Amino acid sequence: MTVNIDRILSSLGSDYRVIDVSNHILGRASSIIAKRLLNGEKIVVVNVEKSVITGNKRMILERYKEKYDRGSKEKGPYFPRHPEKIFKRTVRGMLPWKSKRGREAYKRLRVFMGIPELLKSRQFETIDEALLEKVSKSERYVTLAEISKFLGFKGV
Repeated sequence: MTVNIDRILSSLGSDYRVIDVSNHILGRASSIIAKRLLNGEKIVVVNVEKSVITGNKRMILERYKEKYDRGSKEKGPYFPRHPEKIFKRTVRGMLPWKSKRGREAYKRLRVFMGIPELLKSRQFETIDEALLEKVSKSERYVTLAEISKFLGFKGV
């Protein structure tokens, strides 16, 4: 499946921010991005497969597997395996999804694995409050790519 990145980015316009979330803690980065989306910013997130979740690896993988297995294949609820979609789902959980304001904020978010060719020339932002090195002293963490691979995603 090929993704038309030019079409995806042109739907945002030209005034968007590009945030690189490699080595960022998933929950902290998601909450900050959700706040900025609610304030009206348009945000493109790159390198989501390199974002991390701190804690015991076995417990984190069990928790995500439980979320993935919940429900039925016919009726849902459906939990994503793809790192981009897991990240978007995390941000969605921090937005007022059932209101018009939350849904419009969610539409201003674009998420990519890696860095697309069109964005390589742009300047990337980092979120200092969410960087793993600055926030957590823990050596125990799992990347979003490892979680996706554990859930059965073959693209990482």
